[in-house]
Parts: sequence; structure tokens; C-alpha cells
Amino acid sequence: MEEYAKARKSAQRAYRTSLLKGSYPYLQVLDEILSFTKTSSEVDLGLVEIPLDQIAGTKTAGRTTAFASNFMPLLPEDTEFAAKWVSLYHAHLNEGIRDPIKACEFMNRFYVIEGNKRVSVLKYSGAVSIFGQVTRILPAKNDSKEVRIYYEFLDFYKLTSINYLWFSQEGSFPKLLRLVGAKPDQVWTDDEKLDFHSAYIHFTDVFEEKGGRKLSLTFGDAFLLYLEVYGYENMWEKSHGQIRSEMAKLWKDFQLYPGKVPLELSMQPGAEAPKPVISRLLPVAPAPLKIAFLHDKTMETSSWTYGHELGRQHLNQVFGDQVETLCFDNINTEMLGLKTIEEAALKGCKVIFTTTPKLLGASIKAAIHCPEVKLLNCSLQTYSGHLRTYYGRLYEAKFLTGALAGILTDSPLVGYLADYPIFGMTANINAFALGVKMTNPEARVHLEWATVKDRNPDEIFRAKGISYISGQDLITPQYASRKFGLYDIRDGHMVNVASPIWHWGKFYERIVRDILNGAWKKKDTQTKAVHYWWGISSGMIDVICSKNLPAGSRWLLELIKREIAQDGYNPFSASLTAQDGTVKNTAGNCLSPEEIITMNWLLDNVEGEIPSFEDLVEEAQPMVVLQGLRPPVR
Repeated sequence: MEEYAKARKSAQRAYRTSLLKGSYPYLQVLDEILSFTKTSSEVDLGLVEIPLDQIAGTKTAGRTTAFASNFMPLLPEDTEFAAKWVSLYHAHLNEGIRDPIKACEFMNRFYVIEGNKRVSVLKYSGAVSIFGQVTRILPAKNDSKEVRIYYEFLDFYKLTSINYLWFSQEGSFPKLLRLVGAKPDQVWTDDEKLDFHSAYIHFTDVFEEKGGRKLSLTFGDAFLLYLEVYGYENMWEKSHGQIRSEMAKLWKDFQLYPGKVPLELSMQPGAEAPKPVISRLLPVAPAPLKIAFLHDKTMETSSWTYGHELGRQHLNQVFGDQVETLCFDNINTEMLGLKTIEEAALKGCKVIFTTTPKLLGASIKAAIHCPEVKLLNCSLQTYSGHLRTYYGRLYEAKFLTGALAGILTDSPLVGYLADYPIFGMTANINAFALGVKMTNPEARVHLEWATVKDRNPDEIFRAKGISYISGQDLITPQYASRKFGLYDIRDGHMVNVASPIWHWGKFYERIVRDILNGAWKKKDTQTKAVHYWWGISSGMIDVICSKNLPAGSRWLLELIKREIAQDGYNPFSASLTAQDGTVKNTAGNCLSPEEIITMNWLLDNVEGEIPSFEDLVEEAQPMVVLQGLRPPVR
């Protein structure tokens, strides 16, 4: 009865706290919740191990007021209820509670039908779980975030039978499968379940010890953040001290979740800083600044890598003996990325550019371990307080080539060949379509994707009689082709008209100059995320034109380009209507950078669609997992 009195005091504290917060002080009642909720069906799950933390209340209102919201007993010590509770507590101490309870599961929370006192005793005793015969009640599918997450959980549960972790954000269950190295449709073995449980408990013990319950994220959210940085392999073999040390470096991320550190968005270069006075008074040549570039492919096989290599060579030409640059290519896995960044740091590199979103994870991990190295990753919509990121507003150049296509075409259709359906790509497509509409309101843009399975864009363009096509933006030396930029293909003859270009050298030059002049401001780790998103005004993005372009068209192009460079015009300040008729913007307003980067809709003068994850060739899928416009459909 002494233990019952302690449990009752805990109940009374929980009761008073609930009242002060204005919340219901007793157990939740599932029948009352379901009276406001549409359900679709019920499923008998059989005997299930139920985490006690996830038992939220009772199925009916019968015994609700006998317990506080924490399942501790409220009735006085001289009641029959108290005597039964004490008797059950003795049984638990002497032989353990073996009889399963009966419960319903709804949205991965459990509600007791039979066995409330057993749950109360075990919660008081600090037990972790109890077995129960469980009936799952499925909510009707709708567009609410909670229901969408729950149906992600159901897919995960079919593979793993794991019910003890939960996430607050969509896409987390598929991401977890990827991080632990499991295939999307792989049913887990008993050993895999045990290993995962061991790793999860290993993590949550330390997380709870450090005060994780006081934070707003779930234990699952925190575990996922941890795995993204430190990985899953052999995690259960780590000491508590090692996990505690690693967790300390991520604590700010846990506190901010699901938000991010404040973003400092650099839209164009600031005023160039003068050289430090000491360097002007004492012109002694310092040791060269060592700079490393990590690419996922080679310059011979990738136009993207080729462009960044031109940027590296630009640095060598501009700075001469002031810098020493190193190139590491074919760095196409996270493990290799980490190893190579470490190798570059050991060689004395103080600045490292990783030129692909594929190396973002490796870059963040390395930045945590090597805070003395200035790390920058080329990616969009991946702001992190641990390193800086950069990209370009290519949509400005696409708008200009779209305007040219509208002027020059004598066909009602203009072609556009896109590659990956990732952040920024839809802005490029829509900007091109806006350019076409500005100079040729009747023309439409036919969209094809180079990364969609079993589709030949060239044949489709030819069959539709399309002559002006916006193709890839850079040439690949090994696969030299004139199908880049805006080109005209008629009667078997190809003429290049104009092409958007990336002047990566302009960006790299300015960043390195700021570092050499001392203008690079060191941010405290995780207090601010810096993302460079420069456009035509910086010289990083431009358009080159054919000499054969009519003088009037060239003049118009230069006029619009000057307006964009001087912030006098933004393509996304026009009236914008999506394919489904939804008005996305009214004339005079301008979409925000976030809206431009993340747009996942197409304008009403675009024919085509954004492909699903399953429609993509296998080579394209990893990039879409990292930077895709929408969570991959699996």
C-alpha cells in the first residue's frame, strides 16, 4: 500500500499539471476520438509487444477517471480498486505479469480494452513494454500530414513489425530504410530487427539521459538526424561516451528540429573587401592557399564536372602562386567522399568545394569533424549550419533563351529537354516557358525528360515538327555534341542559337578572394546557414549567342539581361497560372526565393509533366532521393 500511495501521488501531480495547462486530466478515450474521425477498416494484429510509452488511454470511458493521464491511480488507498492494484503489484514482483492485455491501435497509439491496472503497475515499475492482443483501426485516407505519415508507417511496419519509433515529418520512414541499408521492399529478418533495436536503444538511452524528452522532436526524429550524420553501421558497438560526444555536436539540430538554422541567403556578391593593411605594408608572399575540388564524375564524362573544372582552372590563372588547387574525381559514394575530404585536409587544403549534392552528407559529416576547414557544397535547398552551400539562378538565363525561342520559331511548339526532376529544375522550365510566352503568346513548350525510361525525346520532337529545342547547358568533352543550349534543327541541319552558361570560375574567384583578403566571416557552428544563390548580376550565370543571331534579337536579349542584372525585372513577377488552372502569382508580385526553388508545378503553356520516381532510369534515382521535388514514391 506504500507503493500505491507513491503511485497515487504521481497521479495527483499529473492531474494538477494537466489542469494548469488546460488539458484533459484523465486517460484519453478512443471512442470519443473516433466519434470525430472517419475510419476505413479494422485489422486483427494478433499478439503484439506494445511499448508502454505508446499506450495513451482506454477504449471506452468506463474506468477513465480512475487514472490520471500518466496511467497512475487516482482512487484513495481504502478502496477495492487500490487493493487489487497492490495485489497485482505483488504478483508482478514475485512472478511477473504474463497475461496479455487487450487493446486497440489507432495512429500508432494504443488504447486498453482490458488490463488497465496491469498497464498502470508496469508503468509505475518502469517496464518498457507489455504484450497484448491488438486490433488496428485504420483511419480513412485524407490529405492531413498525420494520416500521410501513418500510412508511411504502415508500409514500414509490414516490412519490420517495428512499432516503437515514430516520426513527425513525412518521408522519414522511407529515409530510415535507406539509411540502414535496407531495400524499399525488403522484409527484415529477426537478426536485423534485433540489431536495429539494439542500436535504437543504445541511442535513446543517451538521448534521454541528456534531456531529449524536453525537446519537441520525437526520439525517432532525433535518431534519424543522428544516422544522417554518423551512419548506422556497427552503431550498437559504440560506447555511450562516443555517442554522447557525437550527440553533443548535433544538439543544436535537435533543438531546432524540424526547422533549420537561420538562413543567410546571398543573392549576389557584396562589395569586395580591401587587402588587409599588414599585407600592404609587408608584402611577403605567404604560403599558397590549398584548395581541393571533389567531383562525382570526370570532366571527360560529365558536362557538370567539366564546368567546375573550368572554374578550378580559372582560379589557377587568376591567382597564380597564391593558390594551389587539387582535383579529386570519381568520388561517387559518401564513404569515399569522407575519406577523400580527410585526405585533402591532411594535405593541407584549407578550402574544399564538393561540386555535387551527392556529396552533401559526406560534406556535413566532414565539416563537423574538421571545423578548421572551409567546406562548401554545390546544392540547392539543403541549407546546413555546419557548412556553406552554393548554386546559381540559371532560370534567369533560361528565361532569356525562351524569349529568343519565341521570337525565332515559326512552329506552335518549342521543345525543352530536362534531365533530373530536382529542386530548381522546374523553375528553369517555367522561366523558359515565360520567355516564350512573352515574345510569342500563342506558342507552347513541349517538355521531355532525358532520364525517363523507354523514351526517345529526339524522335518525339521530330514527330511533332519541333525545330527549336532547349537542350543540355554544357558539352561533355568525351561525348561532344552540338545539342546544347537553344538550337535549331531542321532538314537534318543543326544551328546553335544561344546557350545559358555557368561561369563557375567567377564564383570561385570571389569566394577565394574573400578568404585571401580576410573578408570570409567565420560563423559560429550551427548559428547561421549561408547559401550563395547568384545570378546574372554576379557574372556567374550568363547567355552566349551565335554570331548568326539577328541584330534586333540580340539587342532585345541584351536589354532584358541588363534589366535582370540591375534587379529591374524578375521573370517570376508575372501573372502565373499552373497547368491545372491554379493561379500561382498575380502580376506585380514576385515569388519568394523559397517558392522559386521548391516549385513543383508547371505553367499552363507547358505540355508534359514531372515524372514519378518509378519512371526514372536507375542512374537518376539517387539524385532524386537527395534533391527531388517530392518524396520518392516507392
